[in-house]
Amino acid sequence: MIFLEAKPILEKIKNDIASRVSGISPKPRLAIVMVGESAPSKKFVELKEVFAKSVGIETQRYEMPVDISTNNLRERMRDIVHEPRNSGVIVQLPLPGQIDAQAILNAIIPEKDVDVLSARAVGNVSVGKSHIMPPVAGAVKLLLEHYGVEVSGKKIVVVGAGRLVGQPVAMWAMRAGAVVTVLHGADQVNHEMLKDADIVISGLGKPRVITGEMVKDGVVVVDVGTSEDGGVLVGDVDQESVSKKASHMTPLKGGVGPLTVALVFQNLVTFLEK
Repeated sequence: MIFLEAKPILEKIKNDIASRVSGISPKPRLAIVMVGESAPSKKFVELKEVFAKSVGIETQRYEMPVDISTNNLRERMRDIVHEPRNSGVIVQLPLPGQIDAQAILNAIIPEKDVDVLSARAVGNVSVGKSHIMPPVAGAVKLLLEHYGVEVSGKKIVVVGAGRLVGQPVAMWAMRAGAVVTVLHGADQVNHEMLKDADIVISGLGKPRVITGEMVKDGVVVVDVGTSEDGGVLVGDVDQESVSKKASHMTPLKGGVGPLTVALVFQNLVTFLEK
C-alpha cells in the first residue's frame, strides 16, 4: 500500500511561490476572516499563517465574535475585501449556524477569492473560465497525478457534498472524465456504489465512518475530512482497516491538507500576476 504523501510535491510548490513573491512589491497579503474560536479552525488558520511567512506573504487575521449576525459580518466583509492591502480574502469555515455562509462568501470579489467559494468564482470554474482551481480539488488532483493514479474513466465516489470539498472535487472529477457519484451524508456511506468505487474521496467530517469492509481491494482512498474525536483530530477513514484493502491512501497527516494550504497562496500569487 502506498501513502499519498504531500511532502514530495510541497517543497517544489513552496519554492515556486517564494520565487514569484520575491518580485512583487508591496508583499502580497492574505486576509483571514475567523468567526469564533473553534479548535479546528484555529489550527487551520495557524497553518496558513506559518506557510505564508515561509514564502514571504503577509497575513492579516480578522477575528469576529461567534454571535455576529449575517448583516454585520457582511458589512465587515465589505471593508476587508476592498482594503487595498488585502490581495486575497478567505473566510475560515464552518461559520456559526446563524450566519448565511454563502451570502458571506459572495461578498468576496472573484479577483480576491483564493478559496474559489463565491457564486461568481464557482461559476467561472464550472465553465472553464477560471485561472485557478479550488484549493482542495487542486490538491487532490496533484496528489493523484504525482502518484500515477489515473482518473479518466474511473468510478469515483465523493463522500459529502460540502462547498469546501465535495462540490469542487466532484466538479473537477467530472471534467476530468471520471464517472462520479456523490453520497451526501453519513447515512449513505455504507452504499453499494462505495463498494464498487475505484477511487473514494471523502470530505464528510465524521470520525472514521468509512471502514475496510465498505471498500474493495485495490481502492484508492483520499481522506479530506477532519473532525474531533475525544479531543483529537481524526479523518473520515478508519486508517487501520482501510489500509488493508487500499492500493493508495492518504496518511492521517501530511496528505491533502498541506497541499490545500499551499494552493491557497499559489492562487493568491496567480491573481497578482494576471
